Amino acid sequence: MIRPSLRKFDQMRPVSMETAINKWAEGSCLIKMGGTHVLCTASVDFNQPTWKRMQNKTGGWVTAEYSMLPRAVGVRKGRESIAKDNRSAEISRLIGRAFRSVVDLERLGKHTITIDCDVIQADGGTRCAAITGGFVALSMAVQWLLRDGRIHENPIMDNVAAVSVGVRDGELILDLDFEEDCGAEMDANFVIAGNGKFVEIQATGEQHPFSSEQIIKMMELAGAGCKKLIDLQNQILE
Repeated sequence: MIRPSLRKFDQMRPVSMETAINKWAEGSCLIKMGGTHVLCTASVDFNQPTWKRMQNKTGGWVTAEYSMLPRAVGVRKGRESIAKDNRSAEISRLIGRAFRSVVDLERLGKHTITIDCDVIQADGGTRCAAITGGFVALSMAVQWLLRDGRIHENPIMDNVAAVSVGVRDGELILDLDFEEDCGAEMDANFVIAGNGKFVEIQATGEQHPFSSEQIIKMMELAGAGCKKLIDLQNQILE
């Protein structure tokens, strides 16, 4: 099968990450995965969220907000500050869970870090790009807290990244763009930690049910893709 982008089945789109893209945020990263561009900023609040304070909980919190700018897609979409859609809310929760899976909230102290992931341009895999670039912004915010003496141990226990895998024309493909995603018989998003363990899997049989054997093969392909992304994260953060 020849992919529309002429990539091999296991070939990812070109990926780049530019840091310090926002002078006000404690951490920021502009990630580009092919035609998908996401600006990720990390903001530090020196207080716990209200619900933690009310319940006398210890430790900090990491959360995320995801949104798409009006012309991130082919036809203008209304601003989500006016009418936030269910898709963005679901993706925001996914991103927050991904980050909390690799953060020791006790070591974070009574701080809240919010990662804003704003899609500038969408061409498939926006949630995966947001998690991958958002981790870089989160890491920079944590380093800021350490340099400022507000925390004394790094609360980040491991990296986390995400990538999509799908089935198109009966064949597995890695890192789907929008055209491939629209025609996929099956697509899945894999969130994977630096140690190779899976944080979350979102899989849907678009045209027919799928087998456990297919999922295993997809997990292997996603694992190889996320390893490349995590290697790039580490290079950027050195």
